[in-house]
Amino acid sequence: MSYLFETFQGWKAYCEKNEVPLYGPVLEYEMEQRGKSESSIWEGLLQAYRVMKDAVDTGLKEDMISRSGMINNGAKKVYNHPLSVLSPEFQRLVSRALAAKEVNSCMGRVVAAPTAGASGILPGTLYTLQEIHDLEDQEILEGLLVGAGIALIIEQNASLAGAVGGCQAETGSAAAMASGAMVYCLGGNTDQVFNAVAITIQCMLGLVCDPVAGLVEVPCVVRNASAAAIANSSAQIALADVSGVIPVDECVEAMGEIGSSMENKYKETALGGLAATLTGKGIAKKVLIQDIEILPDEESPE
Repeated sequence: MSYLFETFQGWKAYCEKNEVPLYGPVLEYEMEQRGKSESSIWEGLLQAYRVMKDAVDTGLKEDMISRSGMINNGAKKVYNHPLSVLSPEFQRLVSRALAAKEVNSCMGRVVAAPTAGASGILPGTLYTLQEIHDLEDQEILEGLLVGAGIALIIEQNASLAGAVGGCQAETGSAAAMASGAMVYCLGGNTDQVFNAVAITIQCMLGLVCDPVAGLVEVPCVVRNASAAAIANSSAQIALADVSGVIPVDECVEAMGEIGSSMENKYKETALGGLAATLTGKGIAKKVLIQDIEILPDEESPE
């Protein structure tokens, strides 16, 4: 029987006992739960990663304007801007995270990782990591499995849904998945991988889900970019063996406690935060009017 991903401590112990790499139990879990062969799991992962990269490329090449108008080719503007705040690599990271999420907001094809609302974080980070370090696809796929294991434990002990735990559960979990995956791909040990997850969660705790007009556009798209940046900083810190002090399982427990205590208006209801601002309400009213205008006329009774 495969490991059921209840805790990070248990995951580590299972790997040590069975002398398998960190991604091994996740692969076993996928094969057992889905009834698929190992080769089919790897093929599916490769296809998912290709879709992630395609979403990035689509967002940077095609016209990305959402029906609400709140999304208007922001990724391309960042990607092509002549001034880099830190470095061209950081600029590409941010723009790629934006791009994949803009594709989602414009009804394009993405990978929910772990949710559609956080679909730009893993593509932005792993695409850029592979480019910078010239990593093989297989290394990235192993990192994706590690990220999946991280998500399984967060889902078990907190939540991956904004409607349950706020945006910390969506972009926070995706950033934790990305940071752990990056540390693994760069040769980090298990403690460093889990420390990266802990640090990332600490940086994202308490983030509310307050989508303007109820659409997964503002502030969701820019949060994907900022979460990608946090994932990178957490990975850098963890690789240097700087401890997050609070163990990763306790960080996840804190995420769950905060999510359960958070007021409902901050959990995807569009009743609080940015959605409740004067401008946010104005946009919501405009979107509602647009929705009414495109409704088909009711047929007249005969």
